[in-house]
Amino acid sequence: MSPRFERRRRQLLEDARVKPQVYQGMLNRLVNFLEPYLESLGWREQKEHLRVYVQGLLSDVKGKNVETIAYLHDQERNRLQRFIGETPWAYKPMLDELTRQVGRELGEADGVIVFDPSGYEKDGKHSVGVQRQWLGRLGKVENGQVGVYLGYASRKGHGLCDLRLYLPKEWARDRARRRACGVPREIRFATKHELAQEMLLARGAELPHQWIAGDDEMGRSTKFRLWLREHDERYLLAVPSNTSMRDLEAPLPEWSGQGAKPKAPWMSVSAWLEKIPDAAWMRIDVRDGEKGPLVVEALTCRVQTREEKRHVGPEELLFVTRVKETKGWKIDYYVSNAAAETPLQELARVAKAEHRIEECFKCAKSEAGLKDYEVRNWIGWHHHQVLSLMAVWFLTMEMRRGKKMDACDHSLANTRLDCAAVA
Repeated sequence: MSPRFERRRRQLLEDARVKPQVYQGMLNRLVNFLEPYLESLGWREQKEHLRVYVQGLLSDVKGKNVETIAYLHDQERNRLQRFIGETPWAYKPMLDELTRQVGRELGEADGVIVFDPSGYEKDGKHSVGVQRQWLGRLGKVENGQVGVYLGYASRKGHGLCDLRLYLPKEWARDRARRRACGVPREIRFATKHELAQEMLLARGAELPHQWIAGDDEMGRSTKFRLWLREHDERYLLAVPSNTSMRDLEAPLPEWSGQGAKPKAPWMSVSAWLEKIPDAAWMRIDVRDGEKGPLVVEALTCRVQTREEKRHVGPEELLFVTRVKETKGWKIDYYVSNAAAETPLQELARVAKAEHRIEECFKCAKSEAGLKDYEVRNWIGWHHHQVLSLMAVWFLTMEMRRGKKMDACDHSLANTRLDCAAVA
């Protein structure tokens, strides 16, 4: 092992040590943390159920659902089950409070709002919204449910603020299934991009930001990108490798003087990249990753892409990154309405914001039971999900507190490892 990596290894081991003072008074801080969220609940019994459930989500039990949490606290399962899956308590004010806290604690003028659809593999066909559909995190079509999440990232940290359950067309039109799962009457079919638009209109003002980011499921819709333009939002969205584009910087064939002037040919972004020489790439040190310093290579190009129905879209900036891995290069493609002179470092920062929200999901699923729910109806899904997001935010606050206690600690936050340590 080289001296440079040996020094880095020692630094990571030192950073992994957690001082005992970090844990002192944590349960009291959890009680205080929950106070503003409890204001929307009327009954004392409901407030106690919420405290019990969040404590269970933060515990080390496996399968953090109603049954395991009730047994953990030696309580009757039925009461807690009714609280999560039947009682119509107001969870939307809790999302309002969560968003306010994230904006207040992490807000920066150039922050990034990230939209991320996340799927949950589920058996059967009776759980609300479940059907065979694309589950992005599994990378395949499978039976499951999909939620669309709004995350926020800045240099201060990152967190999840809001969510919507995606209800496929088949479900939205099936009155019997809607009635069986308690889907509210006002809920109509909406695409994942329309759900993201709804959340942005509701939350954007409370989350200081200059950028909108998302994975290729969000970026593939030119209609969504056009909507962001019309609402004066600057975006950097991932797109699939088969996205059809036209290079606006490529030299054009000579014009004969007759007929239409020649234009660059259409091709996929991956085919275009094959013609780019290695000298065109620039190295960027983005930030520390889980396995050490993260260095990427990147390039940009002014392009046009094909819109739906083969219409030609407006000029956009294509941003491509690649990272050397054991099996070869990992390449990601993004399009943006940012100016062509936008620094590569800034584009790379925004692109990695989406990866930081992925770290939130890892923490939420492994440490706060986001995927462990065993409820079938609309209200139960939302109750569990909202309380899980609150639990993740508490872990994030504890992690930030722990780092502030060590004045010598200048390392960047690693949510997945820090959340595990605090839990």
